[in-house]
Amino acid sequence: MSITALTQQVRVLAALGERHDEILTPAALAFVGRLAEVFEPRRRDLMKERRRQALRLASGSPLDFPLVTAAVRNDPSWRVAPPAPGLTDRRVEITGPPDLRMTVNALNSGAKVWMADFEDATAPSWDNVIGGQLNLLDAIERRIDFTIPEGKEYRLGERLATIMVRPRGWHLDEEHLECAGRPVPAALVDFGLYFFHCAQRQLDAGHGPYFYLPKLENRYEARLWNDVFVLAQELLGIPRGTIRATVLIETITAAFEMEEILYELREHSAGLNAGRWDYLFSMIKTFGHRTDFLLPDRAKVTMTAPFLRAYTELLVRTCHRRGAHAIGGMAAQVPSKDPAVNEAALAKVRLDKERETEDGFDGSWVAHPALVPVCRAVFDGVLGDRPHQLDRTRDDVDVTSADLLSVRRISGPPTADGVRTNISVSLRYYAAWLRGQGAVALDGLMEDAATAEIARVQIWQWLRHRVIDRRTVERVLDEEAAALGAEYPWAPVDDIRALFERNTLTGELPMFFTPDAYTRHLVRRTEVRA
Repeated sequence: MSITALTQQVRVLAALGERHDEILTPAALAFVGRLAEVFEPRRRDLMKERRRQALRLASGSPLDFPLVTAAVRNDPSWRVAPPAPGLTDRRVEITGPPDLRMTVNALNSGAKVWMADFEDATAPSWDNVIGGQLNLLDAIERRIDFTIPEGKEYRLGERLATIMVRPRGWHLDEEHLECAGRPVPAALVDFGLYFFHCAQRQLDAGHGPYFYLPKLENRYEARLWNDVFVLAQELLGIPRGTIRATVLIETITAAFEMEEILYELREHSAGLNAGRWDYLFSMIKTFGHRTDFLLPDRAKVTMTAPFLRAYTELLVRTCHRRGAHAIGGMAAQVPSKDPAVNEAALAKVRLDKERETEDGFDGSWVAHPALVPVCRAVFDGVLGDRPHQLDRTRDDVDVTSADLLSVRRISGPPTADGVRTNISVSLRYYAAWLRGQGAVALDGLMEDAATAEIARVQIWQWLRHRVIDRRTVERVLDEEAAALGAEYPWAPVDDIRALFERNTLTGELPMFFTPDAYTRHLVRRTEVRA
């Protein structure tokens, strides 16, 4: 199959910025267009199935491990592909958007891996999407060094983190690119442009094209990604199996299909990752109508909660049984100038990473370079010179469907502080996101879209079950909107408030805030290029 077999031309529906033509070459657009032409119909069908599944679960259908795939789970013989070059040791991974400073800082951080995040940590403006691709290309070519006006130099060192790219989820479109009269799926844009320009360059450098896959809900969505990988490698003459991908298990339905997801991606698999906010966000979206899934303040829902323990222990057992890495969750603390505050934050990070190493995780995430040493020290203490602990198969773990759904054991009413914090964080994050910033330091933590999602859906859930009243929410919203305007005079407070109300103060919960906000505020179709 050839890229030239594309029958529908990709159109660029946006003004080209500086050096955009280096990324949006005719050949690169043809490659992305070919992926869209082949896979967009399946993507649409899977998004319809998501909605059908949501309705089934909302109407009372049980959620359990699929009977039809029991043979996959019960077959002890299959394994995923062995770790690829640069991914054998993943004890510390740093995450962040592929902006200029983060690219240099993350690669120099001392972490083993950098997840360049086009998803939750990037507000998907056109400049951010294409600029991020340019930064990755420049970093791989080692031509990204720069000096800011204040005189600080940013230079790549000799030992750099391995790059893994997180494209946007299957549910999102890139409305600045059009194929066959439809927006190109954002996932295929982020994946396709990076793969086209950087796959062979990464191979030449001794690594490969590696990815993190977000928001998957079932094995069929993993199979779609695997088919994308197979075709992409074929089109560019890259050996089949070169791509590696780690799947984020951040939806409750995916937690019931961990083995199936690994199986679908097995020739391209680099393991699974256990998140937190997105997983809780998914839990509320799926079961928020039920009183036995009423969550307390999110700050009180720690990874030691029984249903989260079941999820993380099942993930480690599943991965190690199949020879795959299990990667832990995010340490989001941001360094403080106050030594006491800093020490308390680092103590929390250390405790969380100790729990992960004890559970058998092979590595974990941090959001800031200053957290790399503490995370590395904890994993060094357990791993020593070993690159991972895949030998810990966790045969002692036996997780049932009831264990994964045992939220009622920590159910409880919200506090006034919890309500205010969720509203405040949502508004402040929206302000930054609409301005083009997807990773934001708020209250000592580096927050991304996942934080805004869990914050808003908690308000929605509490309102639905009348554990708070709408008048209280509107009063706090008034106060926090006024505080936002005073703190950020540049912020479009009316737009931000309307965004919160559309995605929170509604009877039917929008699945994500990002599609609506993107279409209304970040899409800039100012020019058409044939």
